[in-house]
Amino acid sequence: MRLKGKVAIITGGGSGLGRASAELFAREGARLVVVDRDAAGAAESVRLIEAAGGEAMALVSDVGEPGSADRDAAAALGRFGRIDILCAFAGFSCGGTVLTTDPADWDAVFRANVGGTWLWARAVIPAMQRQGGGAIVTTASQLALAGGRGNTAYIAAKGAILSLTRTMALDFVGDNIRVNALVPGAIDTPLLRRSFARHQEPEPMMAASRARHAMGRFGRAEDVAEAALFLASDAAAFTTGTTLAVDGGWLAA
Repeated sequence: MRLKGKVAIITGGGSGLGRASAELFAREGARLVVVDRDAAGAAESVRLIEAAGGEAMALVSDVGEPGSADRDAAAALGRFGRIDILCAFAGFSCGGTVLTTDPADWDAVFRANVGGTWLWARAVIPAMQRQGGGAIVTTASQLALAGGRGNTAYIAAKGAILSLTRTMALDFVGDNIRVNALVPGAIDTPLLRRSFARHQEPEPMMAASRARHAMGRFGRAEDVAEAALFLASDAAAFTTGTTLAVDGGWLAA
């Protein structure tokens, strides 16, 4: 078991990439803290983990709300006594160009994606420092590197996460805290399906996106979970401040 004895917090753990990672981490021996604003989704992730013999707790929270991460990190420490891993999967997308994106939507996207990552890192790093180390896995997007149309706030936010990841890696390398970013392509999750549903004709958009991947398909949440497991585990002991693309060849094409 690659995470035996470790405690992992996964934001956005109630569905999609977060749930797949939570289930995989539990199978690898970790105790899980599932954070999501969807109470039913978080509870279902915990149920699945416990049904498979794992141990987990659910925390219902808005990751972008100041104070929520501090409160939830304290609850995790109260239950499990330590925090070894943070995977920040929680995110939000609204669509739109710089002309059509409402300022309130822009703020909401940055609040969830960048703010949620920053607030949670800020909440767990002191515990990791006291323990002598830890691993943080952030979530960017292939669009932050390749660019894209009609999703300005989301793409800008994911670019900010890449920069945040690199600076955190340098700031805390002396504490034996590794910080790395996942760069997923289009992954078949509820977030992706909601994104396509914004279009009047989703099917042609989905077909074009699938074709943009060299592998000709969307990724599975489990594909990203395996990459997150590598970055969170001791197998990545010499890896920090980097980006790991799980994009079906999008960036190479």
